[in-house]
Amino acid sequence: MNEVIGEVLIAIGAFFYFLGGLGVFRMPDVYNRLQAGTKATTLGTFSTVLGIGIAKPEFLLKAIVIIAFIALTNPVGSSVLARASYLSGVKPCECTVIDEYKGGDEG
Repeated sequence: MNEVIGEVLIAIGAFFYFLGGLGVFRMPDVYNRLQAGTKATTLGTFSTVLGIGIAKPEFLLKAIVIIAFIALTNPVGSSVLARASYLSGVKPCECTVIDEYKGGDEG
């Protein structure tokens, strides 16, 4: 039973990876691509690693540690990439309505 649940979670993770790749391909600028890629791959990784942990209970503690590490580092990494892109002069697409960095502290 645990193996079936694990395989379902791994399949869900693969679906999130697919959606992340599609989002990176379809979004108009680097900021939207970062958002799509980070959110989808974070959820895909959570699901995949948890599925492995459930299918193989001896890896469950390691899976939980990996999930915690990714939950702490992925959002920070994407924020830093977005800020660096902005400070490097990469402009958001024309359809961006709010630019919270504009006119703010840029250093």
